[in-house]
Amino acid sequence: MLPDRIKNVNPPRLFRIFLASLLVVSLGACALYPHQGSMSLVGTWKNSVGTIWTIRDDGTFEVDLDQDGRRDLWGKYRVDGDTITLVRKGGFAPKSCKGKGVYRFNRSAGDTLQFTLISDDCKLRIKNITLGWKRK
Repeated sequence: MLPDRIKNVNPPRLFRIFLASLLVVSLGACALYPHQGSMSLVGTWKNSVGTIWTIRDDGTFEVDLDQDGRRDLWGKYRVDGDTITLVRKGGFAPKSCKGKGVYRFNRSAGDTLQFTLISDDCKLRIKNITLGWKRK
């Protein structure tokens, strides 16, 4: 049984109330989703060549280049707005990969992440990072 208040509301008005409520809930969900800052990056990601990148909320990361479940390289990162600076601290490193890499990132969809090169001398890092990433 419906309360008398709802019984007396005409169907078009009830439908508009429902749509307005749905819109408010949808906008609230979007506001909770981090688009910038380190929290938008935290998690485990996989790119199209199978590289697995785990980014932690403590400013560290690990990379599994050959999908064997072991880290091949690791380091630290710093985020400023939509820019990430990466510094390798250990593991596999070609000669040109000793310095830092700086990238702009975009996480406009829930489970995808894209990076754009700002500056980096490491060809392997550029090749891997500028591919699209999906949350694993």
